[in-house]
Amino acid sequence: MSTSTTARRTAALVLAAGAMVGAAALPASAVGTHRAAPRSRVVLGEIQYDSPGRDNGSNRSLNGEWVEVTNTTRRAANLDGWTLSDSDGNRYRFDNLRLAGRSSVRVHTGVGNDTRTDVYQDRRSRIWSNRADTATPRNDRGRTVDSESWGRGNHR
Repeated sequence: MSTSTTARRTAALVLAAGAMVGAAALPASAVGTHRAAPRSRVVLGEIQYDSPGRDNGSNRSLNGEWVEVTNTTRRAANLDGWTLSDSDGNRYRFDNLRLAGRSSVRVHTGVGNDTRTDVYQDRRSRIWSNRADTATPRNDRGRTVDSESWGRGNHR
């Protein structure tokens, strides 16, 4: 076997191993199908659909599941009237929220006090399914700006 062949095989093995380690290191929230609308300024960021720790339905557990909405530009984005929904039709409506440039807001399921970085749906039960679901933000005209799916049967 020549030196160049050995070097190519070694490089291929290193790249493959790196890809497997990288995929294994991703949080459960990052596994899924992601579809952003072309040139969308506001997109989905991280999603924590499986509340860490005991999933006992407490407010703490409910707020452990969240969806992050991110403004990718330097200019502020007005999210007033925008919605975030799941596959079952549960919908959260953003009211009077101006998302600063290059910033994110986490939309938690449970009850809490809204801030610039965290808003709360004020729900008493889980929204995001651990098995399969889709998070979809829509602008104030009802147009889908992004979508992310995870779990079985969500191969969009």
